Amino acid sequence: MKTMLVAVLLLIFALAGCGVNKDFVQQQIQESESRTDAKISQLSNKTNTNADEINKLQTLAAQLSEKTDLAINKAAGFENYQVIWSGTINFDFDSWEITPTAEQTLLDACEKMGQNPSSLVEIAGFTDKTGPASYNLMLGQKRAEAAKRYIADHCGIALYRLFVVSYGEEKPVASGEGNANAKNRRVEIKVWGTLQ
Repeated sequence: MKTMLVAVLLLIFALAGCGVNKDFVQQQIQESESRTDAKISQLSNKTNTNADEINKLQTLAAQLSEKTDLAINKAAGFENYQVIWSGTINFDFDSWEITPTAEQTLLDACEKMGQNPSSLVEIAGFTDKTGPASYNLMLGQKRAEAAKRYIADHCGIALYRLFVVSYGEEKPVASGEGNANAKNRRVEIKVWGTLQ
């Protein structure tokens, strides 16, 4: 009898334990499903955002393609352009000030442009390798902009005919120190037009 009572009590405790475990398992399943649903919702939102971004990029690509076609059509007639004059001006270390020697070269460029009313000018700024590349890129830009301003101010050349680019320390013309390195502190000017 005692044995049977112990067995029944053990059975009751076992069944009670299974009930607790069953509730615990149900709770864990519900929490897991909630987390899964939240992640699915996040991924769905990201997918929608990505789809919107893709649509925006496709629209932008179409607009750029139209502008490129327009630019190519407007550039018709420039295929016969060639460099009809070129010159180089140099700068002091860490400077973008136009020197008297540079002024004469810039005036020569103005004269060539005056002789060719449909000509365009490419103005490229360069530096030596002293300092960080990012600073040199900015310094090359300042040198090219100084040359552009000089041509526009002193020669009356319209700004739409003047194109500026900076190469910074890229494309050196000389290597070494001192005077050789100074040759890299320059602006190259190219007048593009048709031969008359």
